[in-house]
Amino acid sequence: MVESVGADSGDSVVVGLVSEFGSTTYVYLITQTIVVCALAYMFLFKKNRKENKKKLTHEEKEALIADWQPEPLVPETPPDHPALNPKYVDGKMTKYVKIDGKEYLNMATSNFLGLVGDERIEAVAEKTILKYGVGSCGPRGFYGTMDVHLDLEKQLAEFLKCEETVLYSYGFATVASAIPAYAKRGDVIFADKGVNFAIQKGLQASRSRIEWFEHNDVNDLERLLMEQAELDKKHPKIAAKTRRFMVVEGLYHNTGDLCPLPQLMELKWKYKVRIFIDESMSFGVIGNTGRDDQDGFIPVYQIFHF
Repeated sequence: MVESVGADSGDSVVVGLVSEFGSTTYVYLITQTIVVCALAYMFLFKKNRKENKKKLTHEEKEALIADWQPEPLVPETPPDHPALNPKYVDGKMTKYVKIDGKEYLNMATSNFLGLVGDERIEAVAEKTILKYGVGSCGPRGFYGTMDVHLDLEKQLAEFLKCEETVLYSYGFATVASAIPAYAKRGDVIFADKGVNFAIQKGLQASRSRIEWFEHNDVNDLERLLMEQAELDKKHPKIAAKTRRFMVVEGLYHNTGDLCPLPQLMELKWKYKVRIFIDESMSFGVIGNTGRDDQDGFIPVYQIFHF
């Protein structure tokens, strides 16, 4: 009885091995057949293609070259292109400008204060050039500071009712370098989406985390400030080292509208945020005195002005 059971078990194992070997051999043969057929097809197809390929004669090549019409590298210039019909400006770029003898209202420059073309300023500028030359020949931080710079800084501080002012040689560089002078990596800056290009470069140079809020949208700004406040509660150690700034413009260069300064000041005190205001467009324009201080509503020392 034991021998019979052992024999049956052995037969079952042998039958299983034979079946598995048979199926494996079958798959192997099919795979090999497909590979051989593919190689044969590629070899015969390539051979027939070479045999059917006809070489062009010299005359046929010359005819093809003669018929070929290359596309122009640049499109043809239309006859009404502005470069072919330049307009000539006569005189100074003042409030009104003459173009080809016809007078137009000049809205293409930033001379909204009317300084260009003012004979009083031209007379002072002429005397200044004769005394100091056409430039300081160096940056303010080295040997480019003259007595007139210090006098102007003093007069500006008195006019703005602040402790001190600092002059820059170039308006674009003022805000672009002042922002990274205060903000650094690890700080967070809440910036209006409508700020000008100079501010954008300053934000980029600061390497701070930038949180953009919709243009002049106080509610969207407060939403971001609330999210930051919740984040500070979760990470108090990081919050203790993080400074928070708000960057806006008094009068926006790109849109021409004013910032809601009173509401921004409320958020400043509520969420403990420092505020920077670029007043390149608003200085001398907004307010009864041109200080853009909301007619004395907001003390100047509470804001960084540029």
